[in-house]
This record gives sequence, C-alpha cells and structure tokens, in this order.
Amino acid sequence: MTELKPARILAIETSCDETACAVLENGRSLLASSVASQMEVHARFGGVYPEVASRQHILAIIPVIEQALAESHLTLKDVDALAVTRGPGLAGSLVVGMNVAKGLALGTGLPLVGVNHLEGHIYSSWVYNQGESMPAAPQFPLMALLVSGGHTELDLMTDHLTYRRLGATLDDAAGEAFDKVARLLQLGYPGGPAIQKAASEGDPNRFRFPRAWMEATHNFSFSGLKTAVLYQVRELEQKGRGLPVADLAASFQAAIVEVLFTKTIQAARQFGAKEILVAGGVSANQALRTTFKNQNEFPVHIPALSLCTDNAAMIAAAGYYRFALGHTSGLDMDVLPTWPLS
Repeated sequence: MTELKPARILAIETSCDETACAVLENGRSLLASSVASQMEVHARFGGVYPEVASRQHILAIIPVIEQALAESHLTLKDVDALAVTRGPGLAGSLVVGMNVAKGLALGTGLPLVGVNHLEGHIYSSWVYNQGESMPAAPQFPLMALLVSGGHTELDLMTDHLTYRRLGATLDDAAGEAFDKVARLLQLGYPGGPAIQKAASEGDPNRFRFPRAWMEATHNFSFSGLKTAVLYQVRELEQKGRGLPVADLAASFQAAIVEVLFTKTIQAARQFGAKEILVAGGVSANQALRTTFKNQNEFPVHIPALSLCTDNAAMIAAAGYYRFALGHTSGLDMDVLPTWPLS
C-alpha cells in the first residue's frame, strides 16, 4: 500500500441539518469537532424543512468553524488542506458549506477536497479522539453497510476510495422507515431514537412483521414493512383496542435489524470480506450494534455514537485520504446533491 503523507485537514459538513466543522490529523486523530444541531428547529415540522435548514447553516457556520479551530488550538496556517461535503444532500444546505470552503481556500491558498457524504460515513470508523489509544484500522477487503435516513446500501471496499456497490434499497431507506413508523405511532421526530426508546420496553416477537429478503440480490426494501405496521395499527384501532406502541416499535425494529444483519453477513461471506463496517445514522441503533457485535464470524467496526450522525470529522477523514492520494478539487467544483458513492 502507498505510504500516505501526514496532514491536518479542516472539514466542513452541511449536507442536511447539522452545521459541523472538525480538524483531523493523519486521517484518524480527531483534534476538534464542533456541531450545531437544528433538531429542535425542525421537530415542529416532523422532519427537515430545507429552506429553514439552509438559513440556519448561514447563521451557524462561521461560529462553528471558529469553535473547531479554538478547540484544536490551531489556526488556518496550521492546516494542510480543506475538505467539504459535496453531496448527496439538500442542495441549499450543501451550497452554504461549499461556498464557505471555497472562500477559505481562495483566501488561504489551501488545497480543497470535495467529499462524498456517504464516503464520509464509511471513514468515520477510522476516527478516534486525540489522547485515546488508537484502535486498529479497518482491514480490506471490507464489507460496508451504509444505513441512514436517505440511504441503505452494501458496498465492497477493496482499498482506500475503491468501492463496488453490491445493492441498495429499492424504496425507503432504513432511517426513512424509522421516521415514518415513528410518526405513525406518534412517537415524534427524529424517529430512530424514538423507536429505540419505545422498543426497549416492548416485545419484539409480539407482531411478526414481514422481512423483504430480495432473494439472490443484495438489495433492500422496507416499504412493505412500513405498510404492514400501518395495517396492523389500523386493525387494532378498528377493534377499539389501545395501541401496544412498545410492542409495535420493538417488532418493527427487530424486522429491520434482522434484514440488515443477515444480508450484510451473507454478502461478506460471498465476497470474502475480512471485516465488516456499519456506518450512517442508523448505526447508532443499539439493537443493530448489539446484533453485529454479538456475532463472532467477522470483526466489526461501528463508529462511536457521536460519529454516527452527520459530523465533519468523518468528512475530514475521507478528505485526508483523498488529499493524500492526490484527489484534490478546483474552485469550480459544484455540489452534487445525488452524487452516487460508486
């Protein structure tokens, strides 16, 4: 493997509703991470309101960058390159981060690297906090399960920045299904944590919801599961019974976790992966984390909870490997809201 040069990366992430900046050293050691959450702002809408999100980014981005630099005890003169999320994401949100990154690059002369948001989630498993013992880096070939609000897919990673997309959801992403079912059960937003909390007190075997196995493929489908929960709720309501919300949440969660886990293990076996990586917002789900960690067939890498949701540390990590391997971008770089990983 090519020896990579040392570098400090300052990264900006504004793909959705988190305004974030981080400073990372050598692709792994996190010197500082600052995140301004908009969760409370969007909770009243039951989801992210794009126009509001972009305006909040404008308000938060400079303070967030200043905070990350202050926490790292560095200035822009101590940074070797800038990284910024290019896509996928909300176009208005992406433009804010992109334009600020371009301005910093123009004003400082620092190299600029555009990073795929999904690639960032994968690289979150390389990150650890400065001062902590350095964990072992993921080893290739690596089976990566990306599970978030907008994406669910399996990617075979054979080297840094080298991916083969094996399959993806054909309808709802896992995180999207969590949000929709949480809304159906009146559990609030965001759906993932709400479902997990309710499920912790429920019986996962109370309702046997369907599993869409998509035989002979590595694809996923969660629309039918979501609909099955809807029909079950309607049936219970028609019978005049109170909804066993905890049992419904637990049974729904169990169905998603079983499919994600089983299909990932099958793909890892088929393609000879050495290890498994689980990343994205849904990787914060405790049932999913426990299921993967309790198997002994493959070493599994799952980011710390603080790195599962959107953050700039993961963008800095992916940005480091792109910078170190010569993948820099020009000031004419544009956002790509639907940019695929592979």
